[in-house]
Amino acid sequence: MTDLDAEDGKLLILARGAMGRTGGAAGAAIRDTDGRTYAAGEVGLTSLKLTALQAAVAAAISSGAEGFEAAVVVAGRFSDPGVHAVREVSATARIVFTDAKGSVFEVVEGPVEGDPATRPGIPEGFDLETESEVFE
Repeated sequence: MTDLDAEDGKLLILARGAMGRTGGAAGAAIRDTDGRTYAAGEVGLTSLKLTALQAAVAAAISSGAEGFEAAVVVAGRFSDPGVHAVREVSATARIVFTDAKGSVFEVVEGPVEGDPATRPGIPEGFDLETESEVFE
């Protein structure tokens, strides 16, 4: 597990709060290059579906953000299309992935490549499909 610095710790708190407020399965928060933060949960309308990270990116961009420093995704997936949205704006922004309880299992600096199941840092017993621990 990786410890977060104070600024990324704030993003974790905001992302978990957004997840709790929306009652969704995931939450995300992002910090722009001016230090402003944006948090969001999943959007699951019939006419609009966004992952939490996509919603946070949309909130940031619609508020005038021009670049990103870091993002935290709680209970999200490596395949989240929001990762590509972050990369479109800032190729080197740090993206932190945590489980639903906030335990960090991956910190990605730069593009996410390859099969996520082969990436280092994923805790033993963690199921990438359900983004939860598997108990046998």
